[in-house]
Amino acid sequence: MSSTTVLTETAPVKLALAFDTKIHEQVSQPDRIFSKHLTRDQAHPGIGTEIRGLQLSQLDDRQRDELALLIAERGVVIFRGQDFKDIGVQKQKDFANYFGPLHVHPVGAHVKGHLEYHNIYLGPDNEYRSRLRDNRLTTTGYHSDVSYEHQPPGITILTLLSTLLEGLRAEHSGFPQAENARRDGKFVRREPIKSEHPIVRVHPATGQKALFVNPGFTKRIIGLKNEESDALLKLLFKHITFGQDFQVRIKWEEGTVALWDNRVTSHTAISDYNVHNPQEGLRHGIRLTTLADKPTGVNGLESTWE
Repeated sequence: MSSTTVLTETAPVKLALAFDTKIHEQVSQPDRIFSKHLTRDQAHPGIGTEIRGLQLSQLDDRQRDELALLIAERGVVIFRGQDFKDIGVQKQKDFANYFGPLHVHPVGAHVKGHLEYHNIYLGPDNEYRSRLRDNRLTTTGYHSDVSYEHQPPGITILTLLSTLLEGLRAEHSGFPQAENARRDGKFVRREPIKSEHPIVRVHPATGQKALFVNPGFTKRIIGLKNEESDALLKLLFKHITFGQDFQVRIKWEEGTVALWDNRVTSHTAISDYNVHNPQEGLRHGIRLTTLADKPTGVNGLESTWE
C-alpha cells in the first residue's frame, strides 16, 4: 500500500455558522410537515421516529427547518422508501448542507472529488471490521462522531445529570484515530486535534441537556485526578453502552435514509451479517455529516482548545 500523505492545517480554525437562532425561535410546531396521509411511528417511546410517505428530496426550506427540530427532539428519524441515493451527488450535498457546513473526515475513506462523503464499504474484498473480531467478542463501539473537533457534530443520548457533571469539561482527542490510521496504512488528511467540551451539553434549539462523552474520543475529565476521571468516565460509558431501555435499532431495507442529531444521541455499527453470504450481501453506504454549534454547557460553560 502506498505511503500516507499528511496535510497539516496551518491557518487558524474559523468556526462556521451552523444554525440560525432566529429560525429556531420561529419553528414551534415540528409536526406540520406530517399530514394525515403520512405514516409516522415511534421506533421507541423515548427515542426515534420512523416516517413513510415523504421524500426528503422534495422538502422545502420550511419543512427542512421543522425536520431539524424533530430530529433534535426525537434524536433519530428514519425515512423509508426514499429516492435519496438516486438524486445525484450535488443534490445530496445541497440537502445536507442546508443543515450546516459539511464535515470532511480527517482519516476515513472518501469519494474521489467529493471529500464530504465518508465512504462506508464492507464486503469480501474489505474485511477490515471483520478482522477486529479476531481478538474481540464484538465490534460494537458506541461513539459520537469525531467529538474531538473544536466544532463537533457531537452527541449522546443520556440525561443522567448532576451538578458536578454540569460544571466539568472533558478532553476529546483525535490523536488515537490518526495513529491507528497511520498504523493500518490509511489516509490522514490533516494533523489530529484535541478539544475540551462540557460534559453536559445544552441543545441550542430544544434546551435539552445531554451527556457529551463517548468511549471513542473522550479521554479524561479536566480538573479531576486520574483515578476520579477514570472511574466517572467508566460509569458514564457503561450507562451509554448498556442502556437498552433508551436505544433504538435501525433495520435497513432498500431506500432507507436515517438522520440523527449528534448532540443528543450516540450510535454504533453492528456487524451482524456475513459479507460472503449472497443472501445477506455486502454493505456499501455513504454518510454526510454537518457541523453543528460550538458546544455550550449549563450556565454558558464553553468548549476550549489551544
